[in-house]
Amino acid sequence: MFTKRQKNIVVIGGGTGTYTVLSGLKKYPPDLFDLTAIVTVADSGGSTGRLRDEFGYLPVGDFRMALVALADDSEVGNALRSLFLHRFDKGEGLKGHNFGNLFLVALTDIFGSEERAIEYASQMLRVRGRVLPVTSEKITLAAEYESGHTVKGETYIDEPPESHDGTQKIKRLWIEPEARISERAREAIASADLIIMGPGDLYTSILASVVVPGTKEALVSSKGKLLFVLNLMSKYGQTHNFTANDHLTELIQYTGRNPDYVLVNNNNLPEDILEAYYAQKEFPIADDLEEGSAAIIRNDFLASEEVKKKSGDTLRRSLIRHDPDKLARAIIEIM
Repeated sequence: MFTKRQKNIVVIGGGTGTYTVLSGLKKYPPDLFDLTAIVTVADSGGSTGRLRDEFGYLPVGDFRMALVALADDSEVGNALRSLFLHRFDKGEGLKGHNFGNLFLVALTDIFGSEERAIEYASQMLRVRGRVLPVTSEKITLAAEYESGHTVKGETYIDEPPESHDGTQKIKRLWIEPEARISERAREAIASADLIIMGPGDLYTSILASVVVPGTKEALVSSKGKLLFVLNLMSKYGQTHNFTANDHLTELIQYTGRNPDYVLVNNNNLPEDILEAYYAQKEFPIADDLEEGSAAIIRNDFLASEEVKKKSGDTLRRSLIRHDPDKLARAIIEIM
């Protein structure tokens, strides 16, 4: 049950995983809890990567997804949400770009900083809560694999080139150059009652923020409970053949603490979707978790509809995802 004090929920990550969690939680009364999304700034692929290279700003794609997830649900809000998600599928310069990405870059140009651009976009979208970059510094994500091979750039870790053996385990993850967690992000973690990580790509969405110096220390010192949402499928190039316990082990290693809760989907995935994943060398994550320091919550968290890729989108996307309302109900019960 909720006390009279408003709770603070912090969601750390990026992409569609963070979007899913925020979309579900936003529907609950704002007097119950305050929402903060702390977003990775390591993205370097697709429209975001092109804009990052051309303008030199922080990558905007994960900001856009979090802002849209928290946007007002009125008729105007829904129209703005559709606008921010619109991806151009024609035009030599525009094809593949999201309108929302271009809009955030334009705001950054006008107001001189990414944080001010996010603040103004938040006001326009009437977002519930706030969206914060984990750091204001421009960084590159790097990974060293078991073979000793090193890859630099989030997009090359997320979608390894054919010359790279994507079955190799990542031995070490870090950022370049040296950077620090932003003060606002650190304060949000410090004051959190509940910190949510996942779902999302383990290394390029979740841990990409954790390896920013100062984030691990903030997590360890925070009195907030830590909740981990386990992914549905393994990821070639990142978590090939990982079990649930493998995910948990990596999370503990990088965050320096055990999660208090782990949400695990126990509903079967449709066979036709599994076949498509098998062709990508990706497989359902085996649930080998045992009761210990974390409370394991198993339930049906699966979305009922297959994700349809939008025209003009050049990145590989998940075919099936968690259901935002099912996740939100489980989170509310924990709170």
